[in-house]
Amino acid sequence: MNDQLARCLGVTVEHIDGDGRVLALRGVDLRIGERERLALVGRSGSGKTTLLHVLGGLVSPTDGSVEWRGTPLSTLDAAARARTRASGIAYVFQGANLFPHLTAFENVAFAAWVSRSERPGPAPLELLTMVGLAGRVDNLPAELSGGEAQRVAIARALAQRPDLLLCDEPTGQLDSDTGERVLDLIDALQRTFGFALVTATHDADVAARYEREVELDDGQIVREGAFA
Repeated sequence: MNDQLARCLGVTVEHIDGDGRVLALRGVDLRIGERERLALVGRSGSGKTTLLHVLGGLVSPTDGSVEWRGTPLSTLDAAARARTRASGIAYVFQGANLFPHLTAFENVAFAAWVSRSERPGPAPLELLTMVGLAGRVDNLPAELSGGEAQRVAIARALAQRPDLLLCDEPTGQLDSDTGERVLDLIDALQRTFGFALVTATHDADVAARYEREVELDDGQIVREGAFA
């Protein structure tokens, strides 16, 4: 495997659900290498989204640990985790989750400002041009199609100059043709920028695009393998 970027060690996540407790993850061990392409697969409720959130520091494990470039992430306070995310980890969610009162350009520029990355890279306008939206920079999210909004979300994520991009069912709300174009775009940008890419999906055709597949069921890794 390439140099290690992120690692989960014995990660368990427990949620309170009404009067009971639900184990979203159960003793998960996972390593992500530099520039690696990994698909997380499994049925709805298997723990894919929770694992993405743990890897990115959005959720702290109940037990076990998470490391980012060899440094403990799960033991940091909320502010320190947020700084770590801003400096190297970005998300593309199932819905675009854009700020509705900001234009496409402003959404991307805001992400660049929040990350405060000193690493060189394309400016917000260049990123929007790269995702084919040079003519839509002044449009609000409500004025964009679903595919266009998701492309803004991708540009926004790349504005953070990530080393790791986490995608949670990025085409789940798109029709098949638009979804295919979005996946092609993510693949092309990953080759250009060299970030590691982890995508949660229930679609076998999407998973087949990746170098490695990890299957979750009931919060546990039940299968792991590389594609030919």
